[in-house]
Amino acid sequence: MVIPKLLLCPISPGFISSPVYSSCRRFSSNRFPAYRVCPRSSPIRCHKMFVPGFPEMSPEAKAAGQLHTFFTYLAVKIVLAQLQSYNKEAYGELMEFVSRTSLNDGDKFCASLMRESPRHKGLAMRIMEVRSAYAQLDFEWEKLRKLVLENANESNKKLMRDYISETSRVE
Repeated sequence: MVIPKLLLCPISPGFISSPVYSSCRRFSSNRFPAYRVCPRSSPIRCHKMFVPGFPEMSPEAKAAGQLHTFFTYLAVKIVLAQLQSYNKEAYGELMEFVSRTSLNDGDKFCASLMRESPRHKGLAMRIMEVRSAYAQLDFEWEKLRKLVLENANESNKKLMRDYISETSRVE
């Protein structure tokens, strides 16, 4: 008989409702008051932090939505640069539309552009094509992950360094 390896899982609100919770046994001691012992064969989801304040979607889904809107912004910039060199009239029309329409929601922006006129519909289709192509082919996802982690670590170091220098001054 093979004895499964065990894993200590912290109990959080998200963990209690997960299928892993039902396969775990309560484990308590002075050292680990709020942990359960879980068989290693269960899906391991207990290493994730519980993030309060995101009932409608995960933080990753929220960030994906922000990136989606950012990709729309980039696509508009790319299409404008392309139009500026070969179609001055369409460039002027798109610039005028961009100046009076918010780009805070990429899908609303494209929907409004489509409904403006048949000519604008073509521009909206081009923007959507460029947005998808950029996200699939050109955006460097691994570089994003690396930069986010580096920025968080550097920022934390700088803040701690500044705090230590402020609090350790001898007068």
